[in-house]
Amino acid sequence: MRRRISAFAVTAAMAGGVLFTALPAHAATTTTGGHAAVARGAIQVNIGELRQQSADLKSKAERLDQEGEHAAANRARAEANAIDQKIQAYLDAENNV
Repeated sequence: MRRRISAFAVTAAMAGGVLFTALPAHAATTTTGGHAAVARGAIQVNIGELRQQSADLKSKAERLDQEGEHAAANRARAEANAIDQKIQAYLDAENNV
């Protein structure tokens, strides 16, 4: 009896997942608040805020280096570089590069 119930539960969960992923793109909801909004295929990103986050992380990395926390400084630099790469990708996409 337990095997039947668990098999039924797994089957129902899989069917629900298939139905969820099979929704057409126009049926998805769009968000209008926050920093990124999706509407009709366009993404709006606040580049200035991302640049500020990157600058903050770079200054934090410098401070951590001065304090001798080199591993934490490297993590902060890696995060800043990831944000810089995102910024560049957004700008490239905007310019159709």
